Amino acid sequence: MRIADVLLADYDAEIRSAQRLFERLPSAEKADWKPHEKSMLFGKLVMHIATLPGFGAKVLSEPVLDMAQGKLPSFAFESPAQASAVLAETAAKTRTLLENISDEELEKTWQLKFHDRVFFTGSRILAYRTMFFNHFVHHRAQLGVYLRLLEVPIPGMYGPSADEPINLG
Repeated sequence: MRIADVLLADYDAEIRSAQRLFERLPSAEKADWKPHEKSMLFGKLVMHIATLPGFGAKVLSEPVLDMAQGKLPSFAFESPAQASAVLAETAAKTRTLLENISDEELEKTWQLKFHDRVFFTGSRILAYRTMFFNHFVHHRAQLGVYLRLLEVPIPGMYGPSADEPINLG
């Protein structure tokens, strides 16, 4: 089995979970809401999650990412449909790269830097897992908390949730 096959199974499950949350997003009227003064704005969190697979694509396709060389795209949260479309687009691109990457490519060295300052040097698979995938799961879970605080029913991610319990009857 290729390494990418394992990564794809995890990736597909977490993207589906994010899509399920995105199906329940409230309107953009909540974009400036945050649960605490130090928290990220709701709309910014939503769009960060929607665009994060684009960072995963960069890890999978480029040997070095110099953050001083341009910015990652930034989108304002306009509507649940727009956020879902951005997530679907960025997720599809990353999925295609995962489908086609070899074990040898995943084992190659990848680097994150800002000009001459290096923040990370390690295997591409380690960068993908820690800097992109774990980061994505973290923020997707954070969005679940935001939605709970906004009284939005939470779908099950890994099984039932308080809002979607197991129906035994």
